[in-house]
Amino acid sequence: MGRIERDMLSIAGEFAVASELGRRNIYAQPTFGHLKRTDLLILDKTGNLLRIEAKGKQGSQWPNCKGIPDRNSIMVLVDYAAKSDLERPDFYVLTLDDWLAFLKGVLERFPTKGIEIDADNCPVWTKQIKDGKPYRGCGITVKDVAQHKEKWDKIEKLLGQNHRTRRCT
Repeated sequence: MGRIERDMLSIAGEFAVASELGRRNIYAQPTFGHLKRTDLLILDKTGNLLRIEAKGKQGSQWPNCKGIPDRNSIMVLVDYAAKSDLERPDFYVLTLDDWLAFLKGVLERFPTKGIEIDADNCPVWTKQIKDGKPYRGCGITVKDVAQHKEKWDKIEKLLGQNHRTRRCT
C-alpha cells in the first residue's frame, strides 16, 4: 500500500472507527468540517452521548494528540503502519482514565520540560514556544498504548450496553 495523504489519513481513520463500531451494533455519526472538536458522535437508545476522536497514523507515532477532555469522550487510535490495502488497521481505545495515566507517565519521563496539563487534559509544553505560543499536545507510540489494543468493550461499558463483541481475524 502506498502512503495515505495526510488529509485522507484522518478521514480513513474516522470511517474505520465508525465501521468497527457498526460491526458491534453501535451507531456512530461522523461530523464534518475543519473546525470540529469531535470526529464521531454516538447516541444510544437511552440518550447516552459519547464523543469519539479518531487519530490515524502510518508512521512511528500519532503526532500532536490533544487528549481526552471528559468522561463522555473516547480516543481511538488507528494504526495503518505496515498494513497492505487488504489488511485491517489496528485500533487502540482510550478512556479519560487511560489518558490521564498516559499523561502521568509523560510528566514523569520529562520532569524538566515545563509541561502543564490544561483544563481539557491537554499537555502544554511551556518551554517549547512556536509563533509566540507554547506547544500543545504530544506524540503517542504503539508502545505507549499497547495495553489498549482492541478494547472496544470500554465504549460499550460507557454506553451501558451489553453487546457481544466479536474479535476480527
